[in-house]
Amino acid sequence: MGKRIRISNETLNCYGTWVKTDGADIEQFQKNSVLLYMHWRGMIVGNIKDMRVEGNEITGEPYFDEVRDESKILKQQWDKGTLKMCSPNFDILETSEDPSLLKPGQTRPTVTKSKLVEVSMVDIGGNDDNLVLLSYQGNELKLAAGEDCANLPLLKTNGGEAPQNNNSKTEETMNVDFKAIALKLGLPETATEAEILAKVGILLGYQTANTELRTQLDTIKLAGVTQMVDDAIKAGKFNANKKDHFINLGKTVGAESLKLTLDSMAVVTKPMQLLNTGGGAAGGMATGQWNKLSEVPEAQLKLMRENEPDKYRALYKAEYGIECPKFN
Repeated sequence: MGKRIRISNETLNCYGTWVKTDGADIEQFQKNSVLLYMHWRGMIVGNIKDMRVEGNEITGEPYFDEVRDESKILKQQWDKGTLKMCSPNFDILETSEDPSLLKPGQTRPTVTKSKLVEVSMVDIGGNDDNLVLLSYQGNELKLAAGEDCANLPLLKTNGGEAPQNNNSKTEETMNVDFKAIALKLGLPETATEAEILAKVGILLGYQTANTELRTQLDTIKLAGVTQMVDDAIKAGKFNANKKDHFINLGKTVGAESLKLTLDSMAVVTKPMQLLNTGGGAAGGMATGQWNKLSEVPEAQLKLMRENEPDKYRALYKAEYGIECPKFN
């Protein structure tokens, strides 16, 4: 049995609401439990298997099919424990402002009925348990702290004012965050927001350049590997139908190791080459210039019979004075 992941529970999320587990419909999702990456439609990396609803939690077992490169990487990170979170996309069907369903710090109505649309593996979740993505009639809700939303509005207090979000940061906290970010970027702690963003832009440029450089290097390496394989085919070390195999080998072990492998391979000797190679023969004649069968070395007699039947029959007649019997 593989590791399980929490898909949803009744913890208050970063949007100021929570989803009732017993009101979540997962039946349709279980029929097509595709696992996406970062809610990217079409980026299927696997499935959610063995979904369970136990108490107020919905859990399942992520299965990575390793068809895409992204799926292979995600599986490795999941196995090593560096990837830990998933994000369910719930379509809101009903909400409630019943005080008995409100939790401390809650700023939006409770989602009492919903439908699970999809589950994605994500890098950073919206709270300590998992990232809950909400939608209404197929449209993703844009929820921000302190800002209203028509489909999931802020709760109203007795005075008609929306309650303050307990998760909102004070200006002092924001200043501390800016200082920490500036120092992490190698800037003085007094750096302005514009200076921080400028430095981030430079680093992103470096990242893009490095990615492009790696792509160019990979292209150059592949061209070198392909050329070595083509040269080996021309040299007769193996047939062209094995080209893809040796190219993939070069991608795996590298160009230098592939070169050592190809250099150690002998050229394949064809049967006709054995018949026409130079060497001693009976009567001092060169191989291939025999006058009768008795002069042909035994090792090459069978090859001649199979590959040069006309020559074999001619030498037979020269040897015995009669036509050679027919043979298959």
